[in-house]
Amino acid sequence: MSALSDQLVSFAILAYLVAMISHAVEYALGNARARVAAPVRELVGAGVGAAGGGIPDAPDEAGAAAAERTARRARMAGLGGVAVTAIGALLHLGALVTRGIAADRMPWGNMYEFVLTGTWIGVAAWLVVLWKLPQLRRLGLFLSLVMVLLVATAELVLYTPIVPLVPALNSYWFVIHVSTIVFASGVFLLGAVPAVAFLLRAGYEQGRRSFPYTLAKRLPAAAALERLTFVLHAFAFPVFTFAVIAGAIWAEAAWGRPWGWDPKETWSFISWVIYAGYLHARATPSVKRNVATWLAIVGFLTMMMNLFGVNIFFEGLHSYGGLD
Repeated sequence: MSALSDQLVSFAILAYLVAMISHAVEYALGNARARVAAPVRELVGAGVGAAGGGIPDAPDEAGAAAAERTARRARMAGLGGVAVTAIGALLHLGALVTRGIAADRMPWGNMYEFVLTGTWIGVAAWLVVLWKLPQLRRLGLFLSLVMVLLVATAELVLYTPIVPLVPALNSYWFVIHVSTIVFASGVFLLGAVPAVAFLLRAGYEQGRRSFPYTLAKRLPAAAALERLTFVLHAFAFPVFTFAVIAGAIWAEAAWGRPWGWDPKETWSFISWVIYAGYLHARATPSVKRNVATWLAIVGFLTMMMNLFGVNIFFEGLHSYGGLD
């Protein structure tokens, strides 16, 4: 089962890579469609302004047909990217299930397993978002890129052979605390993608045509990306709050104190404060949306610090990363 889990992770990475390429093709074809349609608009404008009022029918029809074919191909590529993402999510889930069976426990015992589970939560949440809001499909290019990077990093850098849980983790609180913290982390991961995309798209809509704002040319409207960012964070924050409280209760039972400013506890508190600040800023009319969104991005960076930095560079009661 362990070997099967490793193979399924590799196939999932490949699927996410194919999905990323498919979404990139949709992006490229979207640009091509704009180039094809531009001469048609010029012809129409010239015809309206001409004395005779007529426009050549053949170029207009040919250009429109070419633009329609390009749009159809772009849509097929985008839908193909979504389908392959769903296949990757199934492979990803299979890797988690087989790893859990091989370990005879929930697959959350070290950093490698935590990243695998958190990224799967992010992909699953993304597919739910697409089911509700298919018009956001082009955001899949950035989401699939993030998944390729994170899952590949987990497999190539963080991989840890299956070992029994350390004694402190042998508790029913392991399931309660870690399941909620990994769920919130996965949704926060997804929420960081439209947050960055919103800042880029907002800059593009304000007339900025330099890199990196040009990357957002084919993204959904900034307002839609900002709303998605808020909804995801508003959904994940109560779960994250419960996870922190559950962790304090578990710490009281395991170590005799609910809070001791262990490095992971400290960074969890920092993340909680920043995410709370984001939601407060988002609900305050006088705070600009881009300022509030920056808080969400900083919050995610603190989550990454808690996951990678604390596990790698700090020693504490939560040192279960599994890295040598």
